[in-house]
Order: sequence, then structure tokens, then C-alpha cells
Amino acid sequence: MQLEVILPLVAYLVVVFGVSIYAMRKRTAGTFLNEYFLGSRSMGGIVLAMTLTATYISASSFIGGPGAAYKYGLGWVLLAMIQLPAVWLSLGILGKKFAILARRYNAVTLNDMLFARYQSRLLVWLASLSLLVAFIGAMTVQFIGGARLLETAAGIPYETGLLIFGVSIALYTAFGGFRASVLNDTLQGLVMLVGTIVLLVGVIHAAGGLSQAVDTLHALDPKLVTPQGADDILSPAFMTSFWVLVCFGVIGLPHTAVRCISYKDSKAVHRGIIIGTIVVAILMFGMHLAGALGRAVLPDLTVPDLVIPTLMVKVLPPFAAGIFLAAPMAAIMSTINAQLLQSSATIIKDLYLNLRPDQMQNEIRLKRMSAVITLLLGALFAAGRVETARDDHLAQPAGVWRPGSGVLMAAGIGSLLGAGKRGRRIKRHDRGRRAICPACHI
Repeated sequence: MQLEVILPLVAYLVVVFGVSIYAMRKRTAGTFLNEYFLGSRSMGGIVLAMTLTATYISASSFIGGPGAAYKYGLGWVLLAMIQLPAVWLSLGILGKKFAILARRYNAVTLNDMLFARYQSRLLVWLASLSLLVAFIGAMTVQFIGGARLLETAAGIPYETGLLIFGVSIALYTAFGGFRASVLNDTLQGLVMLVGTIVLLVGVIHAAGGLSQAVDTLHALDPKLVTPQGADDILSPAFMTSFWVLVCFGVIGLPHTAVRCISYKDSKAVHRGIIIGTIVVAILMFGMHLAGALGRAVLPDLTVPDLVIPTLMVKVLPPFAAGIFLAAPMAAIMSTINAQLLQSSATIIKDLYLNLRPDQMQNEIRLKRMSAVITLLLGALFAAGRVETARDDHLAQPAGVWRPGSGVLMAAGIGSLLGAGKRGRRIKRHDRGRRAICPACHI
């Protein structure tokens, strides 16, 4: 293990836990569910922008994406910028509409709006179970990315890193709730910004300057500096499908869409769109360009996904590498905490309280259940990955698309469409069609 790298990382985790304790003490009066899962809808513009950006940007943006840029060249940097409008699309399409509906129905989860629209418990159960199943695959990818990052940059064994990662995230999310999650997202967003800029500067310097880096890439493979990329992989059809998948598709992610029902006012959403779009632009461009130019520094890397953690260790002093190792860690942690909290909300609000509505006012039990379920989910996901063979994480890159992510997006988009205009065209007495319409999308 590299102690100089680990110590700054430990300090970062201490700060994260400190923010969670602060969030616990700042809980406002009101219903527990509203506070724990939505932070009493009190987010301002900067916090909204940072939490939405940090939740959207995950292991794929700091590990898999730069790894692909390392392999395919500067064309992949162009492809990554397709994600630029993600925050604008989420808040622009869903922001005000969802905020109005959520306050009208006093909705805590997206499925609350489905139930208010269709009055079908069967539909809520189908949507909830679909979401939980899909989150298994989505969170697994993040845990793998976090463990691989600690293993490569800090020398921490894969299994140990996985447990540290899982338990840390589960603890601060379980006891701090949504408020801790978004405050930590803001902190993590700032860490990602600084880390990205510093790493990019370090890579360019190590490569001998931008011009020299591009010349080196051209010498390795002329296609690395073309828009089509190595192997001519970036065809118009590929780029179009990627755009639909990771840009337009972001509005279907439940843990992202729930941010659209938790901000304070219209001023917050307008500011969030501007700040969030700028932050996404810097992070996407910076990390993918670092990955592409990293090939000029590390031409013989056998596993492209390891380019960012390897560059951190190579181009930065050990202590600085430990500080900026927190940047990709922050990207992964912010995504996992959002998904954990959304899973917990689904189990408690959409499933348990649908079966036991009489427990709605039992806040003592709900507090205990919320913390315990969130903690257990995080621990189970981490432990489950430890039980699988180590070869599994080496054989499957953290940045690739997995079925769980597709199911998650499909389930989310189905729910959003179901809560939208289609519901208004269905007659109240037609209970069957109320359940079938959004279920078909799911």
C-alpha cells in the first residue's frame, strides 16, 4: 500500500462523514419522509447543479470513458461532449413540471406521482420492483470501479477496497439521508472540478506540451487524431445511438429525476441549468482529453480502464495523487449514494407503506427502517461483489454498458411517460388501462 496516497484519501472520507453529521443536525421540522428522502425540497441553484452533475457523472466518466478515449483517440473526446446538454435536458424537460406535480400530490418518490395519476397499486409495485432489479446492475458497476481505482492508485487489495468503499458510502448515506447526499455531492463536485483540471495540466506537461502529445498520438496511430477514431469505430450511427443513450436517456434515470422534485424555487432551477451545464462541460472534456492524451505518456497500457488512476500516480507527486484520487472517488460515491437512497425510498415508501399505510405516522419506526435498509443495501452490494471471483472484475471493464443500466433507464422513462401526458387521456373508471399504459413502457 502507498501510505502517501492513502492518507489524503482518509482525510477526504473524514470530511465526508463530517458533512453527513452536519446534515443530520440541520434536519428541518416536518414529515420525516419528506426530510430524509427529499431534504424538505430546500435545494438552491448551486447545490442542485452540483448534485445533479455529480449523480449523473459516475465510474464511466472517470474510468471507462477516459479508457475508451485512450483506446480510440481524440474522436472519443468529441463523442463524450454529446453529454453536454444532460443537465439542461433533465431540468428543462422535467424540472418545473415535476416540481408542480410533486407538490400537488405531496410526492416523495416518482412512483408516488404514478399512483396519484393512475390509482393503481399494481403499477406502483411493478415500477418499484423493476427499479430495484435494475439498480443491482447499475450499482455493481460503480462498486467495481471504486475498488479498481483504490487497487491501482493506492495499492489497496481489491476485496478490501470494495468493503471500504461500500461501508463508507452506506454509513454516511444511511444516517445523513438526502440532505447529506446532496451536500456531499456539492463537495464532491468541487473536488471533481479541481482534480480534473489539475490532472489534465499534469498530463499535458508530462507529454511535453499539447502539440507534442498530438504528434506522439499520430506517430502511434494516425487514426487516434481523426474524428472517426481508431478502427473507424465512431460512425454516424454509433454516435447517434450514443447520444440517445447517454444524453436524452438521462431523463429516465430515477436517481437523477428525483432531483427535479427536491429543489426550492424557479430561481434555483434556472441557476442549476446554467451552472450544471458548465460543470458537465469541464468534467467531460477534461477527463476524456486526459485519457486520450494519456496514451502519449503511457503508450503500452494493457487495460485502458486503468489510464486515469495510473496517470495520477505517474504525473503527480504521491501526496498530490492521493488528494486528487478523491476526484474519481467522488464521482463514483455520489452516484452510489443517490442510487442507495432511491432504493431505500422505493422499499419503504412505495412497497412497505403501500402494504402498511397505517404506519405512515410512525416516524420512529420509519427513521430506524430508513437507516437500517440503506445501510444493509450498501453492505450487501459490497459483500456480494467480494464473493464473486476476482477474475470477474478484471475481465469486465467498469466503463462498459450493462443490461442493468438499460433496464434502469427503460423503467425510469416508462415511469416518467406514465406520469406525464398519457395519464390525462385515460378515463378514471378504466383501471386496467391505467396500469397497462405505463407498464408497457417499463
